[in-house]
Amino acid sequence: MYVPEVFRLEDAAAATAVVRDNSFGLLVTVSAQGRPQASHLPFLFEETAVDAAGGVQGRLLGHLARANPQRHDLEALADSGGEALVVFQGAHGYVSPSWYEPGPAVPTWNYLAVHLYGRPRIIEAAAEVEALLDRLVEDHEAGAAKPWRMEGQDPKYLARMRRGILAFEIPVARLEAKAKLSQNKSAADRRRVVEALDAAQDPLARALAAEMRAKAP
Repeated sequence: MYVPEVFRLEDAAAATAVVRDNSFGLLVTVSAQGRPQASHLPFLFEETAVDAAGGVQGRLLGHLARANPQRHDLEALADSGGEALVVFQGAHGYVSPSWYEPGPAVPTWNYLAVHLYGRPRIIEAAAEVEALLDRLVEDHEAGAAKPWRMEGQDPKYLARMRRGILAFEIPVARLEAKAKLSQNKSAADRRRVVEALDAAQDPLARALAAEMRAKAP
């Protein structure tokens, strides 16, 4: 990802918050034949530590259908030691040049994005797969009036469903995080952008305004 220094998100906690708050990520792989593939998948991010340099140590957990041809890329990368990429997109929105103080300007787009890279590991043990699925369910059912649970479901049906997926983890080897939030503009321009986004009907635009306020230089 192209990250000019002014837009680099150095705060590890802020970067991992983007991942947790926008956990439906994009898994990207390239086959040995040079064929790119991508799948939109829900992920769990499990942070283990932040190292002395501020880098994140942890792993992504997910699964995809065994019928998905991208599974072959994951298996090949697990064997070869190659890396997969998972992309997480945070709040984003259009920025009109009419929101700036008078002067030359062009339209742009503000956004938050995090790229995580690592070597996949295929999860084959039934207990590990079941634990991963339980955690995904608990995470996404949290807050529901009557949360759905795996317990009490037809075990034969669940076993058949589990056989249809490939579970995997990606230990995070490196992280790139970008917060393009008008940091290269004047304080007055940034204020006008936030005010315009706040007044928008689009909830994403209002979420972007909140991010700009929280991460103001």
